[in-house]
Amino acid sequence: MELTRNEVELCGTVAAPPVFSHENHGVRFYRVPLAVARLSGQMDTLPLLVRAPLPPEAQPGARVRALGQLRSYNNRTGPGSRLVLTVHVSSLDLWDGEAVNRVLLRGTLCKLPTLRRTPLGRSICDVMLAVGRRYGRADYLPLIVWGQLAQEVSLKAVGDTLGVEGRFQSRVYTKVIDGTAQQKTAYEVSTMHLLDDPLPE
Repeated sequence: MELTRNEVELCGTVAAPPVFSHENHGVRFYRVPLAVARLSGQMDTLPLLVRAPLPPEAQPGARVRALGQLRSYNNRTGPGSRLVLTVHVSSLDLWDGEAVNRVLLRGTLCKLPTLRRTPLGRSICDVMLAVGRRYGRADYLPLIVWGQLAQEVSLKAVGDTLGVEGRFQSRVYTKVIDGTAQQKTAYEVSTMHLLDDPLPE
């Protein structure tokens, strides 16, 4: 069984012009927001990280298919430390099909799962999955698991391997900072299936 896996496929519409993010080893990277519709009609606006030179497809209004990996880093600017998620894009092409939002992950649990209930009584489990990459580094990716799957995952221990299929989504919430309510956006993977068997190549 593969110990790690990190694959993302997103098909949607470029929502705004690219914005310079950072430079690493002489390569410039740009953030590109991609709007991807859910089946419910709600829209997730998801952050892509695209390396220069920017492909012509990375323009507002373009319908594109992005393939890549989900990456995380700690943003230590401002008070405290905040986990930031982006999709590190390996290919970006024009797309004229339906919206797609598919994430395949396999890693190890780095915190005890937290089982709780929504106000309507539905089980939900919060999970932090460490997915290794080259050079001994790892991405720490927050998952939410619902219903019966949440009960199953809540029994797992730190260090256990977990494989999931899900979708990358955004969630807007309100946080009070210095007495002022501010809207924030969190990103997470909503888990639809557990992948307990080796994944086909």
